[in-house]
Amino acid sequence: MAVAHEADWSGIGWDSWKSLRVIRARLDAGADPNRGAFFHGRPLHAAAECGSPDVVAELAARVDDVDAEHEGRTALWSAVFANRPDNARVLVEAGADPWRPMMNGWSPGRLSLATPAPDLFGDPAGRPGLSDAEAAVVAEARRLIAAVGDFDHDGMGLACVAGIAAAEAVRRLEAVSVDAAEAEEIAEDPWSFMDESFGVVGVTDVPGGCVVSQPWGYGPSMPGVTELLSAGTVCYAMFANPKSGNQGSVTRNGEIVEWDTHPGGGSPYPEQPADEILLEYLYQGEAMAYCCAGAGLRLDDARAITGEPDMWVRLPERDYWG
Repeated sequence: MAVAHEADWSGIGWDSWKSLRVIRARLDAGADPNRGAFFHGRPLHAAAECGSPDVVAELAARVDDVDAEHEGRTALWSAVFANRPDNARVLVEAGADPWRPMMNGWSPGRLSLATPAPDLFGDPAGRPGLSDAEAAVVAEARRLIAAVGDFDHDGMGLACVAGIAAAEAVRRLEAVSVDAAEAEEIAEDPWSFMDESFGVVGVTDVPGGCVVSQPWGYGPSMPGVTELLSAGTVCYAMFANPKSGNQGSVTRNGEIVEWDTHPGGGSPYPEQPADEILLEYLYQGEAMAYCCAGAGLRLDDARAITGEPDMWVRLPERDYWG
């Protein structure tokens, strides 16, 4: 039984792809180098994303095709997307093609131009590069991520609305003003105010639109809230669920067009619009900044999310989930 178990990829976790000894033992026992890796489908893709260069080299030497695709991408593309230039170089040495077309125009080489290592594959002259608009998106992502900063956002709710001011958001929600002292009391112990805490939200003007925030709950991301806010525009919302991770949605002109997304999760698919694939890359692990960017908000700092909002308001009682 032990031999059978070791002749496949069962039990191989994320860190296992960093151990040449472990991976080589599995391969020597008969594990298929071309398929069978949990989640990634192909072992080389798993190693490219989260393994070590020596493991990548070992697998690259054993696979049938170093440029075999899984979910529309090669192992080289996975290495670039995961910001693993060390693994990417090993794959190129093994024969992987940086300029092979995939992922709606984002070859590994073109995607690398948006990374911290734009010269990863040498001079891209004569190859498709970044447009001026795409280069601007890359620059803005770096600025916005730095402006929002890094903080513990577990339990927070957020709605980013394009093109409307905070006062208009309050009007659309038919919300009423809440005294700052009352909001502060709720913030200190929201669980003591369960019947009312989810109905109290902060609203703040930011360049490009406004932010509706709630440090203690999912209020801003409720469907009935985003549908009202998004009339004639777009709203990117999320709740940082401490139990299950970031839960997001996109609502356009009163209609939810994406639900139960994972903002900042970095999991694009081949048919996704090219601009969205770029955003998925740029905002990996940056859920709050991702929502801001999706709505075109250009925050100068994190005050609208973590600080004192322009105004605290209470939502009227209604069914926000129907």
